[in-house]
Amino acid sequence: MARTATGIDIGTSSAKILRGEVKGTSFLVTGFALSPNPAHTVEGGWAGLEPEFKLGDCRVGLTGREVNVRYTRVPRVPDWQLRKLMRFEAAEVEGQSEAAVASDFNVLPQIPEIEGEDVVVLCMARESLLEEHLACLGEHKAKLDAFTPNSIALYNAFLHYGVVMDDTVMVANIGRENIDVILLRGTDLLFARNLTGGAKLFDDALAERFEIDEGRAEQYKLKEGTLDGSRGFQNANQEKASRAMMAPAGQIQSLLQSSVLFCKNQVKLSSLKVDRIFLCGGGARLEGLTGYLSGAMSVPVEVFDPFVVVDTTKLDAQSADLLERHRPEAVIALGLATSASDPDAYAIELLPEAVRKRRDFAQGPAFLIAAAVLACLYLGVSAWKSSRTLAETRSEASQLDGQVRRAKRNDQDTRTLLEENAELSEYGDELLALAGSGEQMVRALDAIERSLPEDFWLEAMTSTWGSDDELGVSRARELPILRMRGRAREGTDSPSLLFEEFVGGLRQRMPDASLKERMGDTASNFTVDLTLLAPRPEPEAEQADGEEG
Repeated sequence: MARTATGIDIGTSSAKILRGEVKGTSFLVTGFALSPNPAHTVEGGWAGLEPEFKLGDCRVGLTGREVNVRYTRVPRVPDWQLRKLMRFEAAEVEGQSEAAVASDFNVLPQIPEIEGEDVVVLCMARESLLEEHLACLGEHKAKLDAFTPNSIALYNAFLHYGVVMDDTVMVANIGRENIDVILLRGTDLLFARNLTGGAKLFDDALAERFEIDEGRAEQYKLKEGTLDGSRGFQNANQEKASRAMMAPAGQIQSLLQSSVLFCKNQVKLSSLKVDRIFLCGGGARLEGLTGYLSGAMSVPVEVFDPFVVVDTTKLDAQSADLLERHRPEAVIALGLATSASDPDAYAIELLPEAVRKRRDFAQGPAFLIAAAVLACLYLGVSAWKSSRTLAETRSEASQLDGQVRRAKRNDQDTRTLLEENAELSEYGDELLALAGSGEQMVRALDAIERSLPEDFWLEAMTSTWGSDDELGVSRARELPILRMRGRAREGTDSPSLLFEEFVGGLRQRMPDASLKERMGDTASNFTVDLTLLAPRPEPEAEQADGEEG
């Protein structure tokens, strides 16, 4: 069952909070807040947030250099063994980095190209990053649900609210300093990754070209920057800016292409080819970026806008207007809230060690202690209530015990009779079939002797146990079937007509036989299959007509 949850995306450019719950195939947004992050830090992003609604259970997104996503191909093993393998791999990374890390994993949907193995996505993040977020979360008096990589949140957002077809799609969230990328085929996730690089590349290029500070470069980029020169430029500065932004656009293209190559190498999908690309995040708003990437990568590129199908009617006018102006930036927050609200969503949930221990204790020893106390109370009350009826219960138990013993004897006798009946029935069926086989052979020989034309003779006659749907003998109960093979003398006049008369004579002399005849292509050889033992359908319709008459 879906629950109300809050998704929090602390970016280096702005911090976004979106609260709501999954409603069928849509999402009902009940709160949204956004604030700039001029300090470009985690603490700075949290400091500017002042939502006018309670945060409740929060799913916080992670991206950047302190988050590591890797892929491992493993044989299909039990869950406990897979958890052990992933703990070993996380411990190895922790030893190499010389810093405490939190980790979680999930198995990718089964990939047809990979037989006998699973692809496991293992996500790790530094404990220091989680603790920093957790401290800020505590200052806002909110409760942590879990930390989730932004790329996994992006997958859940596209899966729930995107146009999902059978082709291979790349979805990229372009932030200020990071790009979160996913590759999926149909509904199946193939790859998720966070990359270093983003819209700041354009700011740096403009700042260097015009020798201005980063803030002014960003404002110019948002107001007048473009990569689309097909419609001409308003002035010489805009043309210079467009040319300066071509290099970072090429860097972003290279980052996206590197993700495809990385997926091919990591997941071993050598034939992988992207059919469509969707962009979101603040960087997706840059004019002309979709057209540039479409031409450079030779695939359709467009902006991913999940809010086309998201219900925002519960928002106040100010929040609705804010969300409307920042729809591309709010996609990750929407995916995080969806991940926490939908219990069936694809999940990777990271927790600081201290939080994990508290939850394990609450779900383990603490839960067992509480359950034991409740069990003792229940047993005490139950014993007190049952003491008054103990004597009656013992008397009834004695009577029921006698009834049970008699019932068991009757049951054993009945089972013995049923087994004997089954054996006798099977034996009787065999005797009937054997006797019937002999009678079938004798009657057939008599009928053949009376009906076989003068220029026809039999070459072989065999009786075998088998099945034949045309004769009414099912595979579930095979019966003796008599097969006759014969031939007509060469030069015989009208062999087909004589064969039909022969078969008609057989049917007349053996009216209770199921019969199947075939004349060869040369009209000189023939076969006849028959059985007298096939079950006959009840002529219900004829009986009913007779009764009415």
